[in-house]
Amino acid sequence: MSPEEYARARRVLMRRDPVLAPVIRRFRERSLIEGPPVDPFSALVRTIVGQQLSTKAAATIHGRLIGLMPGGIATPQAIGGLGDDQLRQVGMSRQKSAYLRDLAAKSASGELHLEALSEMTDEQVIDAITKVKGLGRWSAEMFLMFRLRRPDVLPVDDLGIVNAIHRLYKLRKKPDAERIRKMGETWRPYRTVACYYLWRSLENTPQ
Repeated sequence: MSPEEYARARRVLMRRDPVLAPVIRRFRERSLIEGPPVDPFSALVRTIVGQQLSTKAAATIHGRLIGLMPGGIATPQAIGGLGDDQLRQVGMSRQKSAYLRDLAAKSASGELHLEALSEMTDEQVIDAITKVKGLGRWSAEMFLMFRLRRPDVLPVDDLGIVNAIHRLYKLRKKPDAERIRKMGETWRPYRTVACYYLWRSLENTPQ
């Protein structure tokens, strides 16, 4: 998404969805496309590191991991050069270490062609990324949204999206995936942008 398309998406969503519109106005200075995108390999490394961890813990472990690599840059070769003891010492579990090694091996061999992902359709990207151990559909959707900045992704299984819709739209019970998909038809072709503001709606909201 370009800044112009992002601005257009916000206008469309505010016009179509009177519930979401106040959230967009409240966070009008915030944007999904802030800052330069991270390179694909580094983005997937960060995804694996952060699984089932708080943001703070993930950032700490990721920083230690990157500190082991030449120039502080994550590459398949750098991952391949790390021993199991090194990975364990920075806080990586045996399982996550295996996921990192699989990502590095598939990237180095070309089985996961990282540079081609930007040319693929959303579903092709999801299919490619989920071939890596430990990376499921949700991980691939986050990659589409935050790395490739695709405009129309709807992660129906994301707990934050489920909770945001439940609270913001004052639903009696938490919505299932099918209901979220139906609600998301209103936001097409900018479901990614809608999700960004759904996440923002949870800020400073009591749990």
